[in-house]
Amino acid sequence: MTGRDERTLAHARAMKARGLAMPPEGLPSGVILDSWVRCTDAGLQPGAPVTVPVVEAADLARRRESSALVRRLAQAELETLSRQIAGSNFLLAFADREGVILDLYADNRFSMSNTDAAILAGSCWREGIAGTNGLGTALATGAAVAVTGLEHYFLKLGDISCTAAPVRDAQGQVVGVLDASSFYESRQRHTQALVQMAATHIENGLLAHQMRGQLVLAMHPRAEYLGTLSAALLAFDGEGCLVAINGPGRSLFSGLDASRGRRFEELFLESLDSVLARLHLGGEVRLRDALGSALVARMVARPGPASTSAALTRPPEPAALPLIGRSPPRAEARPAANASAFLDDDPAVAEACRLVEAAVRLRAPILLHGETGTGKELLARHAHRVSGRRGDFVAVNCAALPAELFEAELFGYVSGAFTGSRRDGNAGLIVAADGGTLLLDEVRELPLHLQAALLRFLDDQQVRPVGGHATRQVDVQLLAATHADLDAEVRARTFREDLMYRLNTVRVSLPPLRSRRDLARAVHWVLRDVDSAATITDDATARLMQHPWPGNFRELRSVLTRALLARRTADRDQPLREDDVARVLPAAAAAHPAAASGSMLQRSAAELVRAEYERTGRSVSQTSRNLSISRTTVYKHLRG
Repeated sequence: MTGRDERTLAHARAMKARGLAMPPEGLPSGVILDSWVRCTDAGLQPGAPVTVPVVEAADLARRRESSALVRRLAQAELETLSRQIAGSNFLLAFADREGVILDLYADNRFSMSNTDAAILAGSCWREGIAGTNGLGTALATGAAVAVTGLEHYFLKLGDISCTAAPVRDAQGQVVGVLDASSFYESRQRHTQALVQMAATHIENGLLAHQMRGQLVLAMHPRAEYLGTLSAALLAFDGEGCLVAINGPGRSLFSGLDASRGRRFEELFLESLDSVLARLHLGGEVRLRDALGSALVARMVARPGPASTSAALTRPPEPAALPLIGRSPPRAEARPAANASAFLDDDPAVAEACRLVEAAVRLRAPILLHGETGTGKELLARHAHRVSGRRGDFVAVNCAALPAELFEAELFGYVSGAFTGSRRDGNAGLIVAADGGTLLLDEVRELPLHLQAALLRFLDDQQVRPVGGHATRQVDVQLLAATHADLDAEVRARTFREDLMYRLNTVRVSLPPLRSRRDLARAVHWVLRDVDSAATITDDATARLMQHPWPGNFRELRSVLTRALLARRTADRDQPLREDDVARVLPAAAAAHPAAASGSMLQRSAAELVRAEYERTGRSVSQTSRNLSISRTTVYKHLRG
């Protein structure tokens, strides 16, 4: 029996325990079903009374003392949350890592009249005791979760809706959990976003406190997000080694080993001293990570002596932390004027351009599909340019935004929606793209509850901000991009089928770099972008054309950057040679699935030249110009 079969059987057993012999309509998510399995395995009975233990007063006092710092930060967030959702029959709680509630804020009208359980300070709501519930399941999974109505394992909790998010310290360890509960019928769509943002705000406060005396840098692919909760925070010690990273940072650097102890130079393509020198000259600097991805960095804490013990017991001031909305999101200013000149060199890409050009005339949603790094954003910019739309092009990388920020970043928020928010609120990225184009890159990463909100937006083009009631009509051309198989995601119930069909109105696929006929020209194009004065020999280009490029343009940029930095010749006016690029190409490239056929790696360059030779009517000179290689190189591949 496979692991999937075992899981399906366990789900069926858990559903049967709840009296659900057949899958009901609207089957709960895998997170809820997995929780039901754990509860069933723990011997809990869905119809039994709900009883939770309450620790003694002395134990509660001890727990509060040991969690003093995080508790004070949490109390500030609970107070803010209580003002945001006042009058909605709510209860807010902060619990320690063992699920024992330390603090409560409750609307007087909220009660648990339908159950034997009481939500009290000192009560323990671990999943193994209280069944599937927001607080306990968030701790069990280590992730934010919403549990609505009869998704609770105990049937007597079926009139309650709760959402919770774990809180992690600077080392990534769970130190507590925030929970908001309300009656099922009075639940609010934006509560989950508010709770998750509050948890992130606490985490940033903990990191700032625990990393006093260390260098802390804020980083993001876009400068306008450096002052938001989506910014990555990285702390380095005096030796330039990573000592802490926050949740958005772990997401942003997921393709790298960003574990504790990694040196700055192992994560980025320049030294820490060089970055610090540039930071002292200006407020922000641009740099690239080890994979060649562009980032913007800002110093938010300088290294220095630790503060006095009295100061160490005081939570950091909110103004010292990166807060969402300190500067409004704006469209990236980089022009797309050269997009078509590069995009249409390859026949498959030219066809993709034709499709998006036709689709934007019809204002149809467009789904861009292709491996990571194949140029989906560049194609989206081309679509925006040819559409003639007067508004901005706004790109959102869904994989780089933590889940708690999606709703506020996309739909905006009203004044006072959460601690650190702008006094006048924030219109959001969809409104920023009004009259223009919105690209949702890596759309598979969009949380399920926001997939539903996006579907509603596609139907009526109306936006309602977090914490608000009024809607705003907008006119946005939407493009979504992904490298994932959305059909498989739909089958796995991680992506909504109705949203997939809506986004899939026009589907455009981009070929991987290894399959493009303009690969040689791509090498020259990327090299000029890395260093406008750099050149490369035909032999070096031919060697690059034999590589399978699993990372596509991002990998190509990284390889060329490393080759420029590592070349042996002291004369920087000399072109990159074959040995320069050979030293920096990954040794295990042939193991990539793209090279599984074995001989493809050896034949790819020659086949590319021969195909272009035939396409140009057997013209050596035209083939040479189209592929940006010499006539000698063309003859060599034709003879081979």
